[in-house]
Amino acid sequence: MAKSQWSFKTAVELSAALAAKKVSAVELAEDAIGRIERHDPKINAICVRDFERGLAAARAADAELARGVRKLLLGIPLTVKESYNIAGLPTTWGIPAQKDFRPVEDALSISRVKDAGGVILGKTNVPLGLGDWQSYNDIYGTTNNPFDLGRTPGGSSGGSSAALAAGYGPLSLGSDIGGSLRVPAFHCGVYAHKPTFALVPGRGHTPPPFQPLPLDRDLAVIGPMARSAADLSLLLDTIAGPDPLEAGKGYTLALPAPRHTALKDFRVLVVDTDPVMPTDEVVRGTIHKLAADLEKAGVKVDRQSPLLPNFAETSRLYMRMLMSFLGASFPPEVYAGAQAAVAALPASATSLAAERLRGIAQSHRNWLMDDGARARLRAQWRELFKTYDVVICPIMPTPAYPHDHSDDQEKRRIKIDGKDHVYPDMLSWPGIATLPGLPSTAIPTGFSPGGLPIGVQIVGPWLEDRTPLKLAELIEREFGGFKPPPMFDD
Repeated sequence: MAKSQWSFKTAVELSAALAAKKVSAVELAEDAIGRIERHDPKINAICVRDFERGLAAARAADAELARGVRKLLLGIPLTVKESYNIAGLPTTWGIPAQKDFRPVEDALSISRVKDAGGVILGKTNVPLGLGDWQSYNDIYGTTNNPFDLGRTPGGSSGGSSAALAAGYGPLSLGSDIGGSLRVPAFHCGVYAHKPTFALVPGRGHTPPPFQPLPLDRDLAVIGPMARSAADLSLLLDTIAGPDPLEAGKGYTLALPAPRHTALKDFRVLVVDTDPVMPTDEVVRGTIHKLAADLEKAGVKVDRQSPLLPNFAETSRLYMRMLMSFLGASFPPEVYAGAQAAVAALPASATSLAAERLRGIAQSHRNWLMDDGARARLRAQWRELFKTYDVVICPIMPTPAYPHDHSDDQEKRRIKIDGKDHVYPDMLSWPGIATLPGLPSTAIPTGFSPGGLPIGVQIVGPWLEDRTPLKLAELIEREFGGFKPPPMFDD
């Protein structure tokens, strides 16, 4: 079955076509299922198929459409990261010991998607414990980048980004603590939005076999992925809003309107590299081109500002706070090893690797000191956003790299302009938005000479998610956006 006219349409376009009776929800589901069956043996993005229930949901959507019902996602096929609880389907987070775990209830965000009429076709692959920018595990195997099967699609929402790029529906749900929405979007040429921290409740996006209770998970968010900027807002509006089990917590959907609706009115600070984590010439080049294009369109663009928080200091702080959170679930022997290693560290050791070690073994007292430093950082960002509307900066320092499944990520190296850099140090660029909890929209901006996708992130002010999302829409309209991978554009 060849590509249909619907295979790479946006959710907004499909909603209009469904309302106009140009296509049915069942036809859209069957088209996406056909593409999964045809292409996924090479990509391996869909690790859990749920076609029967998906088609039943599509039939129900068609019945509602026939009655004139209107819902945000009614009849739209989509995929969901494996880490979300869906009743009756495995939720393993790639952990072999949890391969038989099946939750009995949906995550809150899944319930909201279903209530909005979304047609869920399956779950997408992840790395072990969601802890990598590659997507492989011993249960489901390796997910490949649709633009180059020998390279990573990103992680940890790599199955979702690969599924979007390959045309398995226009939407997917992912999560992000170290770039896990934005990095796979970057590597597969699609869109993603890391919401303001706590805007979207995470209940049911829970490591197995834990109960899906409301829980403060520092730094972590869940959010939308898509092939167009407007679709991000559609899915965000579906899943955001307070958890009813946490009265008085969270944020309502009465988010501020975007600061501007015309490209020429935006004030943008552009950052292209930093000595802490340099970017390669391909990434810098695409940022320079975007900045020049924006200037031609009348945007006020600055390339440096004393208002930008110190990247080295905030990167070190982020490494400690991230690993303090993640390290709390490490096995006792790993924690003890980190404590011993930290005890041997001289005070002068300020590498990002040293800070990651310190984070694992950090005392609660020191964590509170770091949390105070984060509060000061948020105040710096508030001051910056009085002068600028957004900051455009890298997501990753280099396009998708070949699969590397060596066990110790601290020993992995990534080549940037021919020089080796420590693999986990790349956390710095996602961390620029993660640490202060700011919204950040990942957009594609072009391709490397070798045909690999490249993009940027648009970081916005606290709770002003609609500002980077609107700028993403305007950039897409003016300069173009997603392009299908040549290997799977059929």
